[in-house]
Parts: sequence; structure tokens; C-alpha cells
Amino acid sequence: MKRLFIAFIMLMAFTALQAQKISYIETTRSWHYVYDENGKKVHTFSTTQGEVVAYSESFYIVKHGSWYYTYNAKGKKLYTFSVSNVGEILSATGDTFTSRKGSWIYTWDKNGKKIATRSASH
Repeated sequence: MKRLFIAFIMLMAFTALQAQKISYIETTRSWHYVYDENGKKVHTFSTTQGEVVAYSESFYIVKHGSWYYTYNAKGKKLYTFSVSNVGEILSATGDTFTSRKGSWIYTWDKNGKKIATRSASH
């Protein structure tokens, strides 16, 4: 019985350590609400912090002035990007997002690393 209890406690601890997945971000006039895969509100932040331009299950991107910021589901800032370096955000998926600047498409990871570059002409 003691082993079963210890296994249960370890399973609960492991579950709590797993990163929450974003399922939806709701925006009202004053607030952005981040919801997880269970429909639970996991983070709230003011619309004065910027506009949510893209999100995936692991992070979201906020544009404020000349800057993009990436955040995890709990609202921890992951990286800051200059709009002039990144261009326009096209989409986000998994741990990456794509952007277009001029005639180039860039793939970035949520932590600021440029992963790939290709021509936008095809």
C-alpha cells in the first residue's frame, strides 16, 4: 500500500511539472485570457501589454510597438524580438513561428533562434 501511495504522489508531481498547453487565447476590450487544454484559465494579462499576433500550444507572441515578445502559457517572457528584424508574423506552431520580411520567409524558435530562411517567391 505504501508503494502505491508513493507511486501516486510521484505521478502527481510529474503531471504538475509538465508544461501547460495553450488551447485558446480570448481577448476582450481590456484583457487577454490564456486557457489550457482543459479549458482552465492559466494566465491573464492586460491588452495594454500589446496585441496577441499568434499562438501555439506552447507559447504566444505579443506585439507592442516595435517589439514582439514570446511568452509561455503561464506568462513567463521567453524572448524579445525587434519587428524590424523579424518582419510580419505569419503563424506559430509547436515551438516555432514563421515570419515574412521582404521577399524572405524565416522560421524562428520561441527562444529567439533563427532556424531557417527561404525565399518567399515559391
